[in-house]
Amino acid sequence: MTSATAWLTQHYWVTYIIIYVFITYVYNKVFKVRRLPILKELIIYILLGFGALILLFFQHDLQLPIVFCLAVAIALMFLVRVRFFVENRRQQRKP
Repeated sequence: MTSATAWLTQHYWVTYIIIYVFITYVYNKVFKVRRLPILKELIIYILLGFGALILLFFQHDLQLPIVFCLAVAIALMFLVRVRFFVENRRQQRKP
């Protein structure tokens, strides 16, 4: 884990892109209820970029495991989606 953290510390842009992609995925799957007008969506994605910059600061300067925490959050979201899929399938088979 420390070698991965050291690699992320050395590569700022890659870490920023990973954080931005992760928080964008979380936003789209959890918080996005309906389609917004294009200007409002652009503002939201710019703010997500600013938030990713703040999280990058936490990752590099404060040595917090932001990328790993976001990866765990996405893994848990995937696990919930699989569980809902299995439950829906089980309910469809019952007469």
